[in-house]
Amino acid sequence: MTTHTPRPVPGAVLKELRTVDDAGRPAVARTDDEGGAPLRCCLRRSEPGEEIALVSYAPLRRWAAETGADPGPYDEQGPVFVHAGDCAGPRGGDGLPFTTAHRVLRRYSAGGTILGGRLVDAPDAFTPALAEAFVDPAVALVHVRAVEYGCFLYEVRRG
Repeated sequence: MTTHTPRPVPGAVLKELRTVDDAGRPAVARTDDEGGAPLRCCLRRSEPGEEIALVSYAPLRRWAAETGADPGPYDEQGPVFVHAGDCAGPRGGDGLPFTTAHRVLRRYSAGGTILGGRLVDAPDAFTPALAEAFVDPAVALVHVRAVEYGCFLYEVRRG
């Protein structure tokens, strides 16, 4: 069985987003009194008292800049929670995060176009859905997104 590794927002990108986000706004740190925000830097939920920021992030645009792809109208930006300061990143070995709610697995080609998507509504359906996505050789990466708000949660790449 293939293992799929969730990819958090890269460290260099986090540093940029904590200064000015992808919408051109400065990041504003706040204390998370309640906890529970899905952090894209370490792929876990925030804990009460942590300093976090809600920033605008354009994951496909940044991936396209690395690869030379042209996402065209599929380029989008949206809100993501990150730690306001340095973060150690994912702990590793925790499996796929944020699987306890309905999610959409959106498939993208190497050229940056959407190849399809799939609604996943149970934690045990994630791994088979990712395996199914990558059976198609045209799929270069998959974005896992929240259904309720459409927010980007993390990316899974081929290989």
